[in-house]
Amino acid sequence: MASLAWLLIPLFAAVGAAIWGSWAARDRTQGDISELAGYARFREAMDKADQAGAKAAAHSGSDAV
Repeated sequence: MASLAWLLIPLFAAVGAAIWGSWAARDRTQGDISELAGYARFREAMDKADQAGAKAAAHSGSDAV
C-alpha cells in the first residue's frame, strides 16, 4: 500500500504539470487586441479633449473685450 502511495505522488505531479502547461500556453491574442483597441479609443478621447481645451483657452481672452 505504501508503494502505491509513492507511485501516486509523481502521477499527481505529472497531471498538475500538464494542466499548468496547457494553461500557460493558452492563446492570449484576443485579449491583447481588445486592450490595444481600448487604448486607441482612450488616446482619441484625450486628443479630442485636448483640442477642445485649446479652443476654449484661445477664445477665453477675446471674450473679455
